[in-house]
Formats: sequence, structure tokens, C-alpha cells
Amino acid sequence: MQWERDVYQVDTDRERLDRAGIHAFLVDSYWARGVERRSVDRAIEHSICFGLYCADRQVGFTRVLSDRARFAYLADVYVLGAHRGRGLGRWLVACALEHPELADVWRWLLATADAHGLYAQLGFAPLEAPARFMALQRREAAR
Repeated sequence: MQWERDVYQVDTDRERLDRAGIHAFLVDSYWARGVERRSVDRAIEHSICFGLYCADRQVGFTRVLSDRARFAYLADVYVLGAHRGRGLGRWLVACALEHPELADVWRWLLATADAHGLYAQLGFAPLEAPARFMALQRREAAR
């Protein structure tokens, strides 16, 4: 599936993804620092992925984990620095939200340390009862 806007394109074709570039960004991100390449590859294989492209060069990415009915988790959202400030992150997430296999999902979750304003523009809000949610984080070697 593809979306186009000006010189940019969002595409869900996994074969088109620059996996080395995705790993290079994520390994230095605050949310996936030090992640191994094999872990990134596995995550891509088991997610609905959205690549953001400019002139056939990948400049952004996100992926969604979902049962395609009740639950979806938005992960690894980024736009490379040279392309920020143009609303591309918001557009990339909007494309994920409107994907036909995800358009009717009841609950979407994400975690962010610095982009609350971006997600609020798309209807996301802080959880009212975070004590309902629990997490298990496995040892570092599982990265």
C-alpha cells in the first residue's frame, strides 16, 4: 500500500525497507539503544511496516504490532533530521492509523519520551489509569 505527498511517499512494502539504515537509527535511539540487527530484522518480519521515502531514499520508518481488531502498538517512529519540521512524522503515523487492516482497531498504544504533542494531534492521550498496565522487561541479552 502506498501514500504520496509532495516528493514523499509512504510504502508498506517490506522488501523496499533499508534495514541497515533502520538499525543504524534505532541502535542510537533512546528507546532501542544498542539493539542488535537480528532483533530489528525479526521485529520487521513480525510487524506491519511503513517506510517513508524521498526520491527512493528511506528517510523515516514506523511499525505496528497488532491483532488487527482490538489492539495495536505503534513502535519505532522516526524521521531523519534533514526531513523533520514538515509534518512528516504526523503523516507517517496517520498512514498507519488509516491502513485498511488497522483502521478499525479499538485500542492503540505507544510510548514516547518527547513527542507527546505530535501524537496528541492524532487523538492520542495519556492513559487515565496507568496502574492497569504492567510490563515485563527481559534481560539485556534479549535485545
